[in-house]
Amino acid sequence: MSLPEERLRKIMSERIMVLDGGMGTMLQRYKLDEEAFRGERFKCHPVPLKGDNDLLSLTQPDVVYQIHRAYLEAGADLIETNTFNCTRIAQGDYRMEDHVVEMNREAARLARRAADDFQRFSGREKFVAGSIGPTNRTLSLSPCVDRPDFRSITFEELAKAYKEQAGALIEGGVDLLLVETIFDTANAKAAIFAIQELLEELGRTVPLFLSGTIVDKSGRTLSGQSVEAFLISIQHAEPMCVGLNCALGAREMRPFIENVSKNTSAFVICYPNAGLPNAFGSYDEQPDCTASLLKEFAESGLVNIVGGCCGTTPEHIAKILHAIENVKPRIPPKEVYQAYTLLSGLEPMRIGPMTNFVNIGERCNVAGSSKFANLVRKRKYEAALQVARDQVEMGAQVLDINVDDAMLDGLSVMTKFINLISTDPDIAKVPLCIDSSHLSIIEAGLRCFQGKCIANSISLKEGEESFIAAAKRLKRYGAAVVVMAFDELGQATSTERRTEICKRCYDLLTNQIHFNPSDIIFDLNVLTIGTGIEEHNGYAVSFIESARLVKEMCPGCRLSGGISNVSFSYRGHNVIREAMHSVFLYYAIKAGLDMGIVNAGNLPVYSDIEPELLRLCEDMVLNRHAGATEALLEYAQIHKGGKVAKESSVAEWRELPVEERLVHSLVKGIDHFVVQDAEEARLMTDVYPKALNVIEGPLMKGMSVVGDLFGAGKMFLPQVIKSARVMKKAVEHLVQFLTTVSEDVHDLEKSYRGTIVLATVKGDVHDIGKNIVGVVLGCNNFRVVDLGVMTPCERILQAAKDNNADFIGLSGLITPSLEEMVHVAQEMQRINCKLPLLIGGATTSRAHTAVKIAPSYSGPVIHVTDASKSVVVCSSLIDDRRREEFLFDIEETYEQVREDYYENLLEYRFVPLRVAREAALRIDWTSAVLAEPKFVGIRCFDDYDLRLLVPYIDWKAFFDIWQLRGKYPNRAFPKLFNDPDVGPEAKVVYADAMNLLKTIVDNSLLHAKAVVGIFPAASYQDDILVFNSDLDRGGEPAAVLRGLRQQMIKDNESEPYLCLSDFIPPRDSGVKDYIGMFAVTAGLGLEKLVEKFEKDLDDYRSIMTKALADRLSEAFAEQMHERIRTEMWGYAESETLSVEALHKVQYQGIRPAPGYPCQPDLTEMVTIWKMLNVENTAGISLTESMAMYPTASVCGLYFANPNAKYFSVGKIDSDQVEDYAMRKQWTTEAAGKWLSNVLTYGK
Repeated sequence: MSLPEERLRKIMSERIMVLDGGMGTMLQRYKLDEEAFRGERFKCHPVPLKGDNDLLSLTQPDVVYQIHRAYLEAGADLIETNTFNCTRIAQGDYRMEDHVVEMNREAARLARRAADDFQRFSGREKFVAGSIGPTNRTLSLSPCVDRPDFRSITFEELAKAYKEQAGALIEGGVDLLLVETIFDTANAKAAIFAIQELLEELGRTVPLFLSGTIVDKSGRTLSGQSVEAFLISIQHAEPMCVGLNCALGAREMRPFIENVSKNTSAFVICYPNAGLPNAFGSYDEQPDCTASLLKEFAESGLVNIVGGCCGTTPEHIAKILHAIENVKPRIPPKEVYQAYTLLSGLEPMRIGPMTNFVNIGERCNVAGSSKFANLVRKRKYEAALQVARDQVEMGAQVLDINVDDAMLDGLSVMTKFINLISTDPDIAKVPLCIDSSHLSIIEAGLRCFQGKCIANSISLKEGEESFIAAAKRLKRYGAAVVVMAFDELGQATSTERRTEICKRCYDLLTNQIHFNPSDIIFDLNVLTIGTGIEEHNGYAVSFIESARLVKEMCPGCRLSGGISNVSFSYRGHNVIREAMHSVFLYYAIKAGLDMGIVNAGNLPVYSDIEPELLRLCEDMVLNRHAGATEALLEYAQIHKGGKVAKESSVAEWRELPVEERLVHSLVKGIDHFVVQDAEEARLMTDVYPKALNVIEGPLMKGMSVVGDLFGAGKMFLPQVIKSARVMKKAVEHLVQFLTTVSEDVHDLEKSYRGTIVLATVKGDVHDIGKNIVGVVLGCNNFRVVDLGVMTPCERILQAAKDNNADFIGLSGLITPSLEEMVHVAQEMQRINCKLPLLIGGATTSRAHTAVKIAPSYSGPVIHVTDASKSVVVCSSLIDDRRREEFLFDIEETYEQVREDYYENLLEYRFVPLRVAREAALRIDWTSAVLAEPKFVGIRCFDDYDLRLLVPYIDWKAFFDIWQLRGKYPNRAFPKLFNDPDVGPEAKVVYADAMNLLKTIVDNSLLHAKAVVGIFPAASYQDDILVFNSDLDRGGEPAAVLRGLRQQMIKDNESEPYLCLSDFIPPRDSGVKDYIGMFAVTAGLGLEKLVEKFEKDLDDYRSIMTKALADRLSEAFAEQMHERIRTEMWGYAESETLSVEALHKVQYQGIRPAPGYPCQPDLTEMVTIWKMLNVENTAGISLTESMAMYPTASVCGLYFANPNAKYFSVGKIDSDQVEDYAMRKQWTTEAAGKWLSNVLTYGK
């Protein structure tokens, strides 16, 4: 143990140490320019150097020294070297690769000098940590979306760079190495590999600290690992200290640092950011706040070292020191998960005394699966991945990967396949068993996977020297290792030879290489029985006896084997083979077998095996008599090709009492039997004298269960809507039997928890969200009066009065709907209405509700974010015990929102419109290459083939409608299906959607139309002049598209103030350019189809049809834009982008629409309608609020310029409002209405 290591351990055992804060944060205070970064030495360097903070140790050493000194004076015990990005990989961005050794060495010397100087001055011992950052590359993620197996760097290149950096830091005099901000554990493993190799060469020890980075509240690294999986993956480094830094503030980091503390025997370090960054990327958390949070960590016994990362300063460190100086440090446990074998993928895996048998999936082995082998040979890797995925889904807890084949390049195939697995969280969540007879191929697999793997295998076949060298090598990767019962004399087949070889290997591994016994997995050789050769009959019994003995002789080890070998003589008799595997495992597991390579999906339960087959298999496995082989062969011939057992298909729930069957139907969304069961219940007049009693009894009970499950997050929105469909069918049947209808209906209404009037406001035609809210509230026993769309204010208020409503709910999707909601609130105030007003819809927000709507009405006004929250809100409002407190909290929150909003208004700063125009985007139009379109004018597309649109559907947006949102890393489609919470239901909804989509397409139930136009165009200041033909360019334009320009002051003075007109050449430039326009719909026939489903009481398919129509329309816009680029305009004829790339906007040009952030004025749609004659050519009309009908419609503009990009206008100042109103020939009031979302309202 080195002297610094002894001192650090002693100090950390006595008190909590303090690390310094952000180096970059402090450097920014000096506002160093390019000249300062270069210094004299790099004055003529060929590329800019500003931003290369690590270089400042050479060019501005005094500045770096001052920062070190400031942190030391603030009380830091440890300071980090200024080398976070100082590998040759990261320095490649600045062409500084040749200077990295000097930069690291001098940075270390500089920090060493600062620490030593302060120590002499103060007498207090200080330490220097050599900072090693993650680099700007990653081993687990591909930088190319379309090449998931590609990596921009290799493990070897990364390790070489880390080794170079670590060597220079040690030479410069650091006390310890700190590998920090680990966002990809594979990178950290490369660093560990390099550091261990370096220290072995130097013949010395240096303390190692490792700090991971959790990127968000999901509790995972950027590469997807959980905290516990991360800790397992790096445990082989035996770090002195582990912990977390960066990305999160202390408040957000709390649960994750607690997880670290519970799962490591190392000391724990924690240095969070100063809170989360604000909108401008800066940090606002004050030192007192950071210090108080870290003090709580300390008082909870979680940490041994605390400090700061981004945004923290010497002021933060001083406060932190003061906060924790009297708090005792965490006492690390001596052992964590002692005697457990710890493995990891994205998730942790622990094999301990109480762990059941671990299934190692065997189908990704070219020797064991002809299907997998053929797929790999034909390079059908996606299908090969499905083989892996299927095994995990069928219960494999570890995956065995073997690509040893004479026809394959094992190194490249293993690398490619493991890289692909790493990008698929559904597979990568489990550990891998890298299986090969070649050490180089095993290493190739280990280099690609961030988790802790099993290396399969090594043996004494080539003697002790080779065995020890291989084991040392694998230990450096952190792998557990499979050791074959094989030595210089060959394979062990007897109990004596198995035990002898295993004990010899165990002693070598534990005594000479210091292998953790729990990372040693012996494969005792599962050999084939039933071959007809007498000596083979006892192989299974010998294995079972050996397992018991090896476990006793080699404490802590694990046992494994290839289970299918035992039945190899019965190839082709799958039922018998599977039964043999189950019987063999039954006895081997009892003897100590921990894991095995087996097809997880084809293992019958021991007790479920047909009795005669079970007896015959036991006779064979346990070698009970000499005739066992013949008896099983005879059985095999009789039952060849047959099934031994047959599962019952009887639905047991149908045997339940009728009340329970009704509840089951409602909860499961099964409508096949609900009318039959409702009628059975109605006829039970001794229990239910009236049909109404059936509704109020079992049916309401069932919906109550549905509501509770949904509220608890155990049911999802699509399931709730299916439940509502079932309820409606049952109620429709029973309504006809109500005795005196008016009396019973009155009684039924009294049984509701409350009544809500729902409406999409005047001018708006969107209602999917509103309909979902209605269904969810209905499932929670609220009476819903749905007024539909385009609902005038007076009708809403009258309906509330007529229905004795308890609440009013308003919905809207477009910006003008916000003003209409204000109008409804004002009218409710005018008539002295006191009902709670609920606000929802895509354009609504809590801020707008609090600032604009709530002040217009003295009654309760509440913004509701989604369907699930509507239940919470309504339930709180009708509960006399909760209502007052609930409304008080709402009003208090909204008052704070208003205060924050008005305070923020004071912070808005604008440049005059004149100045913004002068700072517009400048394009050199003289050298611009602008493609001439294939036609000028308009083209119409009638009854477009829907089948062409389906591949372009953005399914993530579809699932968002159903509130099925996965958590990282399962947010995108189709990864959503892998999410453990919403994935199963997402699969069901997707299957339903595809079936409905097929019906719609095959039967032409919806029709699609489109109109596109390409017109000559030129810009004039912030406007775009549009002409009918090139001949008209010199005359009056046929139309003018008005634009709004960014006006809020920018931090970067060189950044332009954008307007859409910047992407079109000015009229006086003489350069010819064009602009495109489009309007598409896939909603023709939607109203009729929805009406049919609603008539059938099928809310589920009604909502799904609207959602699919919306997605088809967006897909239509996507496909039509692609055709514009590649065919009709042709400015990107060679484009070959995937649909995923299209959704990520990786094409040339943009497709903005009125109402977008880059042109917030919806009335610009009128110009598109005029130029394209949209109502006649595409059948799409506009409401007075600029909503399109059919609702499943999309419109917009096409810009071809490669410089064109999406942007947000943001807030604008009064001079631009006046200018825009003049150009539009508007009154000030009209401007206020249509531009309300970009205006800065006064208090």
